[in-house]
Amino acid sequence: MTSLSVEMLAADAAEPITSAGNAQLGIAVLAGIAVIVLLITKFKLHAFLALTIGSLALGAFAGAPLADTIKAFSTGLGNTVAGVGVLIALGAILGKLLADSGGADQIVDTILAKASRRSMPWAMVLIASVIGLPLFFEVGIVLLIPVVLMVAKRGDYSLMRIGIPALAGLSVMHGLIPPHPGPLVAIDAVGANLGVTLALGLVVAIPTVIIAGPVFSRYAARWVDIQAPEHMIPTRPSEDLEKRPGFGVTVATVMLPVVLMLVKALVDIVVDDPENAVQKVTDVIGSPLIALLAAVIVALFTLGRAAGFTKERLSSTVEKSLAPIAGVLLIVGAGGGFKQTLIDIGVGQMILDFSENWSIPALLLAWLIAVAIRLATGSATVATISAAGLVAPLAAGMSTGETALLVLAIGAGSLFFSHVNDAGFWLVKEYFGMTVGQTIKTWSVMETIISVVSLVFVLLLSLVM
Repeated sequence: MTSLSVEMLAADAAEPITSAGNAQLGIAVLAGIAVIVLLITKFKLHAFLALTIGSLALGAFAGAPLADTIKAFSTGLGNTVAGVGVLIALGAILGKLLADSGGADQIVDTILAKASRRSMPWAMVLIASVIGLPLFFEVGIVLLIPVVLMVAKRGDYSLMRIGIPALAGLSVMHGLIPPHPGPLVAIDAVGANLGVTLALGLVVAIPTVIIAGPVFSRYAARWVDIQAPEHMIPTRPSEDLEKRPGFGVTVATVMLPVVLMLVKALVDIVVDDPENAVQKVTDVIGSPLIALLAAVIVALFTLGRAAGFTKERLSSTVEKSLAPIAGVLLIVGAGGGFKQTLIDIGVGQMILDFSENWSIPALLLAWLIAVAIRLATGSATVATISAAGLVAPLAAGMSTGETALLVLAIGAGSLFFSHVNDAGFWLVKEYFGMTVGQTIKTWSVMETIISVVSLVFVLLLSLVM
């Protein structure tokens, strides 16, 4: 988000479209969120429609004119899609090229070939974390499940000993690390620096994924000792390819946007001179749009052409990667509209007033709000978007590092205790052939560990930032 758009949001927040008091606003927020939760969970309505209707209900409960509510929602939707829509699309293209070219399989096979039985859970968390950088969570699960099942079967491992580390790696990337939609939207909403957030996110993610992955998997394997269900082992994406890209070039391609954004963040901190020629260059190449675009262009050659793709197949791969993200873009956009409606009716100021009266640290408040919405809706993305809109005013006056930690606190809260209203819960349950109780004892507990442990590290970082 540009400084101009941040100032515009601040101006909007300073002049709410309703004169309702804090009590009415509080009731309006609860009612608006309740409408969204009810529509998603009870009536199984798509999250895009639920967020749209919930935004209108929010304005109505707050006593705001309908025309102003529609304007706020439309503005928020447009700004959010403009800010992160292209990045989500580029991330989807990169992920599709990685999967279809056999690059993901090459990473998996290379690491597994070098891993011993003792180090296999660590190898799985490493694979999931690397592959999870450019892939959406659901895509990552579908891609890695065949590997998890085959490794568990061949090595006669408990499925949880192998599966939990892989799931932890994917989930941590999904909740904390851009360019995933949730973190991107939160960064946009609170005006955080993407490079700094990425750097601090990696600092938080590494110990979190170790604790929630290889360490917790020991206990999960004891609680739920099951073997890989044979009927669930599907065909791997690259089995029909005659050749595929090498390990080194694949990893380099996946890491390219991350490296470019981290270089920009490092130069911004070390040089800190907007007129410096080096900083000007890194500001361009390290911007999310250019970094991801560069990675996609490089991937067309290092992944697509290396796998023997023709120009027609490359074009088809790119085209197929965009269709599945239409729903994601609509949900993210509607979430941005809900966020802007929250801001425009004056909820931001209400949150500021409450946080001052309750003396709750901003990071903890952001986490608690995200947890509440996550438990209610089951969607990490909806929780992140809604919580970011609620706590965005708290970012005013924060340093660059503190704002980045605010984003990470929201992301951590959005992962708390996945249960029966989360599509990811059922995806894991069905692929691993578990009962609902077994899924709660493994997957749900793992998600809770990720949420709590990452919050702890965020709070620890806040002591030294």
